[in-house]
Amino acid sequence: MTFQNTLEFAQQLDAQDELQSYRNEFIFPQHNSKNVIYFTGNSLGLQPKSAKTYVDEVMNDWATHAVEGHFYVEKPWWDYHERFAAPLSTIIGAKPSEVTVMNTLTINLHLLMVSFYRPTKNRYKIICEEKAFPSDQYMFQSQVNHHGYQPEDAIVEIKRREGEHNIRLEDIVAKIEEVGDELALVLFGGVNYYTGQVFDMKTITEAGHKAGAIVGFDLAHAAGNIKLELHDWNVDFAAWCSYKYMNSGPGNASGCFVHEKHHQSNLPRFAGWWGHNKERRFKMEPNFDPVHGADGWQVSNLPILSLAPYLASVEMFAEVGMDKLIAKRNQITAYLEFILHEIDKEVDSSFEIITPSNQEERACQLSVFLHGEGRSLFDYLMKNGVITDWREPNVIRLAPVPLYTSYADMYHFGQILKQGITTIHN
Repeated sequence: MTFQNTLEFAQQLDAQDELQSYRNEFIFPQHNSKNVIYFTGNSLGLQPKSAKTYVDEVMNDWATHAVEGHFYVEKPWWDYHERFAAPLSTIIGAKPSEVTVMNTLTINLHLLMVSFYRPTKNRYKIICEEKAFPSDQYMFQSQVNHHGYQPEDAIVEIKRREGEHNIRLEDIVAKIEEVGDELALVLFGGVNYYTGQVFDMKTITEAGHKAGAIVGFDLAHAAGNIKLELHDWNVDFAAWCSYKYMNSGPGNASGCFVHEKHHQSNLPRFAGWWGHNKERRFKMEPNFDPVHGADGWQVSNLPILSLAPYLASVEMFAEVGMDKLIAKRNQITAYLEFILHEIDKEVDSSFEIITPSNQEERACQLSVFLHGEGRSLFDYLMKNGVITDWREPNVIRLAPVPLYTSYADMYHFGQILKQGITTIHN
């Protein structure tokens, strides 16, 4: 498609967009009585209007049934989480038995590493990407310290080549082969939070397994954003947060994936009563008998008030389907890229898109390095109704989420960006 940097063209794309009506299912912050242009769904998704209905339902059940809400309401709390299995399995490419919801992201990664990071004297190293999200870095450090290793020895970061913004797949595979028999775990982000680079999880998994290692992924920026086939890729485990692209609310519950090949194993785990045999859970037996499947990694009974808005969003995803979301994601991200290049030519600016241009290596997010304008341009955007994200040393992250971002938003953003650059330069 040949794009045009005009409002009429953007509106034409919106008129052709079969997901356009879903924009009305979300609540936007306001700027001068208009919806903001919201680019931070990669940090916190907008609130679905249906979320309040789902939360109110739980509150009403609590008020009218109290403890009996566990069993005698329309959506009993006892098995509330089971409603996520089918739709989440479609979103991440898994079998329903391989998916569960519990806790929050970093807690779940720690719990999963109890099972999947089992270092030995000779095989103890972890491979991750350079500039992984800080929470992952802290997790790696504390895990290897817990097992008696030094982070500088046990943690192997795969770096970008000099002068490049993204990590080459061949460098990942080469490093896995190089570490070889010392490698215990490969744990990557599915999408790098800083650059927006999508990693080839299938190839990474194959390389890790060939080296005799376990392979897992932090899918914080991938779940609900890219096409995932975790079961078919033979990924061992994964976890993700639900508050970014899946719009569940700040700090909300996390999802977990454990491949079925591990369901019958004797892997150690930190157990709790909600992971115990469901049919016998209330018999208060002394010995742990895990639920078959990913639910067997659950620990405590679940925060139903947190799951309610997550369920509202997951059911919307099930209604739309990932294929339609990805089709719009690709086109609207390409249109945003076009707008950025057009504005760059008009104002002779010096910003640089550091997210890969190859569609297979990116998703919603475009990270823009501001060589000349710096923080002042970010501040201008925020003051003029564009909510975006600043990352040191000089990057703004723009994430046009297909469920609620319009093509007209992309055009209007371009005009505000141009005004901002012009204002700063003058």
